[in-house]
Amino acid sequence: MQIKARQFNAVVVEALAAIGTNPLLARLFSSRGVTNKNELETSLSLIIPPDQLTNNTQMAKLLADALIANKKILVIGDYDADGATATAVAVKGLRQLCQILESTAQIDFLVPNRFEYGYGLTPEIVQLSATNAQFGSSTQKPDILITVDNGIASVDGVLTANQLGMQVLITDHHLPGDITPAAACIVNPNQRGCDFASKNLAGVGVMFYVLLALRAELRTRGEFIGKTEPNLTELLDLVALGTVADLVKLDANNRILVEQGLRRIRAGACSAGITALLQIAGKSAEKVTAQDLGFYVGPRLNAAGRLDDMCLGIACLLAESADDAMQKAETLQALNMERRNIEADMQDSALTTLDAIDVSQQFSISLFNADWHQGVIGILASRLKERYHRPAIVFAEAGDGLLKGSGRSISSLHLRDALDLITKRQPDLIIKFGGHAMAAGLSIKQTDFEVFEKAFETVVRELLTEADLQAAIETDGGLQGNEMNLATAQLLSKQVWGQGFNQPLFFDAFKVVNQRIVGEKHLKLLLEKDQKRFDAIYFNHHDDLPENISAVYALDVNEYKGLQTVQLQLKHVELKPIELASGLN
Repeated sequence: MQIKARQFNAVVVEALAAIGTNPLLARLFSSRGVTNKNELETSLSLIIPPDQLTNNTQMAKLLADALIANKKILVIGDYDADGATATAVAVKGLRQLCQILESTAQIDFLVPNRFEYGYGLTPEIVQLSATNAQFGSSTQKPDILITVDNGIASVDGVLTANQLGMQVLITDHHLPGDITPAAACIVNPNQRGCDFASKNLAGVGVMFYVLLALRAELRTRGEFIGKTEPNLTELLDLVALGTVADLVKLDANNRILVEQGLRRIRAGACSAGITALLQIAGKSAEKVTAQDLGFYVGPRLNAAGRLDDMCLGIACLLAESADDAMQKAETLQALNMERRNIEADMQDSALTTLDAIDVSQQFSISLFNADWHQGVIGILASRLKERYHRPAIVFAEAGDGLLKGSGRSISSLHLRDALDLITKRQPDLIIKFGGHAMAAGLSIKQTDFEVFEKAFETVVRELLTEADLQAAIETDGGLQGNEMNLATAQLLSKQVWGQGFNQPLFFDAFKVVNQRIVGEKHLKLLLEKDQKRFDAIYFNHHDDLPENISAVYALDVNEYKGLQTVQLQLKHVELKPIELASGLN
């Protein structure tokens, strides 16, 4: 394991400190690419204006026409946390506008069951929408289909909708394929020709931007005269959850959206569903962090789409009472526990298979087991990628002689581009695929698994070097003894950290004063540095450590019976003291 120090700019650090930024935070921000104070502002008014998102104004006009004309609108969602929150934002926002406008437009949603229909706006989902869409107590064909977190690759689905007389509006953030769907309008920061300054909006962020533009369009038309304009900030808790859970890069624009959503949650002004999911997870809404949304709320919401039907998760997010939300959250909790058990069994099976293989001689991992659960293969791929630091794709049976695969990649390999290269060389091998740099999904014939395994290994070998396969941990260097305290831990916990703006990790040498096993598999330690002692925890590690170690750690706030203390959460341990070069540049 390579341990690297993040680089920071002393001039930037000094400039940030000069305007009152905590010196430690100034160093952390600089090493994450912040160059000026404007990138640290969190006012919602500072997000990139909605009219700068390509086609957003056109989309707003079409939706405004639809609401005023009392059209039937069906939101087509996706079965992950981003898709669920995007669906909830679309439904809540559009229904709120209908109420204010006194429009009788009908808004409902449909999420494809991943086990029956797969991903996105497929022709089958379009047909289902035309014949089974529920508006109130009646079944009627929608006038408009609006996709959230999907649609940019739905060429055939859009064609089918057009043939059936349904207008399609696409909101998505995934990378486009070679052919653009013939939708009435597409809003996607990653579509060709879009020069929106942030390419990192999650699907829920794109839908929020559409609603901002729609409100502006209705305001311009005078539709709010004598009425109360909708407060779209009420949706930011959902935007924050979906943005963090989807692991999109937390650039300055996304950090504003997440920070504003966290503020609403902490103030108790959030949806009953998120409140219930936090409560089920044993997390305090008043002290919620971005990491809490990613580690505790997102997985419980995702469990519905992985094992059952994401409609349950969306219903939880749309619940209007605390009791209803809690009832649905408890069901999600049970599904999440089942998911964890399935995942553990699958991981044991995968590791047994890989024990018989010299993974160090491979550049990639492709695995298939007929007993594996289709809804959990993405998590398993992620675990294997983390363990072996290689791109991993895991397959499960999808019926009709097909396999569905879910892949996760390391930073050096753009996974979707790798699959695209395979397709260009062997056009009949991959039936369909989609995704982005770090994650992708695909379908192949079961009889083609070994052919795909070889093709993927060949492409990955061409695109990576052996050096790329060396796992590394980036740290923020060491902390002074007077910085390793509760106040610093609390300061860090209040910041927005996440994908592309990583939680701070530090690296120091310690003396192990005491150690014991807790919870059967975790190591509880008392460490000493510069004559000061610190409580520490090393999760999922139960082997004794030597007296002198070097450790990568996060500075955490540990709360027990209402008392808060600082705790070091060890992430990696070197069994001897080593020095790390400075990150100053």
